[in-house]
Amino acid sequence: MSDSIRQRVHALGLTLPTASQPAANYINHVVSGNQLFISGQIPLLDGTPAYVGRVGDTLDDQQGAQAAELAALGLLGQLSDALGDDLSRLVRIVRLGVFIACTADFQRQSAVANGASNLLVNALGDKGQHVRTAVGVSSLPAGVAVEVDAIVELQP
Repeated sequence: MSDSIRQRVHALGLTLPTASQPAANYINHVVSGNQLFISGQIPLLDGTPAYVGRVGDTLDDQQGAQAAELAALGLLGQLSDALGDDLSRLVRIVRLGVFIACTADFQRQSAVANGASNLLVNALGDKGQHVRTAVGVSSLPAGVAVEVDAIVELQP
């Protein structure tokens, strides 16, 4: 398999986005020791927030999963930027956090989060397997349905 994140994503028929710039007073990623922390990524299409709304209200589970996949694609863009697109520097995705804007009675956060998890495993293979938290929240930046962040282990 390729050691390029961009090529792996392209093999899935997707285009790796350019790493977006922070929307406030934070940075995209931080390396601490052998860990890379990637800031929360929202679903963007051509730099514009996509999948605006709440799952269980204006969006259904499938749309939520698509939002999660798109946000994870942005996360892969950040990962590629942080690693100079060199997948050999990655040991694995350790933890994925998935935040889902949803109604108070929505209980299928895991199904929505699978959109992000599936993309990471499909693109990165075993290196994409991770532990995960899927949390329902009342709102997210720009009114989007999903935000994802990650902790990644790097080669020493």
